[in-house]
Amino acid sequence: MKWSEICIHTTNEAMEPISNILNEAGANGLVIEDPLDLVKERETFFGEVYELNPNEYPKDGVYIKAYLPEDEHLDKVVEQIKHAIADLENYGIDIGKNHITLREINEEDWSNAWKKYYKPIHISDKVTIIPTWEEYTPVSNNETIIELDPGMAFGTGTHPTTILSIRALEKHVKNEDVVIDVGSGSGVLSIASALLGASNVHAYDLDDVAVKSTKTNAELNQLDNQIIAKQNNLLDHVDIKANIIVSNILAEIIIQFVQDAWKNLDFGGLFIMSGIIQAKQKVVKDKLEQHGFEIVEVDALEDWISITARKV
Repeated sequence: MKWSEICIHTTNEAMEPISNILNEAGANGLVIEDPLDLVKERETFFGEVYELNPNEYPKDGVYIKAYLPEDEHLDKVVEQIKHAIADLENYGIDIGKNHITLREINEEDWSNAWKKYYKPIHISDKVTIIPTWEEYTPVSNNETIIELDPGMAFGTGTHPTTILSIRALEKHVKNEDVVIDVGSGSGVLSIASALLGASNVHAYDLDDVAVKSTKTNAELNQLDNQIIAKQNNLLDHVDIKANIIVSNILAEIIIQFVQDAWKNLDFGGLFIMSGIIQAKQKVVKDKLEQHGFEIVEVDALEDWISITARKV
């Protein structure tokens, strides 16, 4: 079977929304080539790290690559992707050069090659994420292992926003908590919540591919009885009282459901948000405080922040 590799030269800011656009378009094997990876220290990685080739990386911004089947729908899908990316500017997102290229590629060239970018990653002192094809021996009896298939939907565990989210969950999830995961993607935050003690996790995503991915990854971790994944637009028509709501989505999306998050949290409950660039921190904090939330903490990693707020 023939495939087309679509490559988008964009900014770090646009990386997450474009990745979601590609996943919603049915793209496969998402790869992000960020020149910062060439100089990043990798003390937290276990096992062999793939030797990165500087010639494959842009001098600025990032390359986002994904794979589309070469069929009668290809041209239409590519145009839809281009339109959706261009539309991000209407939300104040810098898409940079937005140079998009296509090239034909054989299935055997990409179906496994992207896996070289994913190795076990130590998120914190307690949580480690391992791709399903990697062998890994825990370094302590207290280590929490999340097994993940990163190729199924956005959310591999390697992005700073995911790391920030999991670290916040590790700090705040208590035994028997009820957690809502808004925009579940691959299900990594739902899985982390359950493994950290939550009794029930309700995972929502608008993309049916993400819902299926959350269910599959929950099964991989033997948590399908604790994690309920459904297709839904944010918290629309959700009537569940939770101890924690977690969401790793863009700031522009988070501010759209702050009121619903308040409604679905118990008093004293926490709203954990990531996917927020530094420049959008004040907008999100102001919105939270307008609806009665108390800012508990703000954490940062690279150019991204997470905010934890309490319903008081």
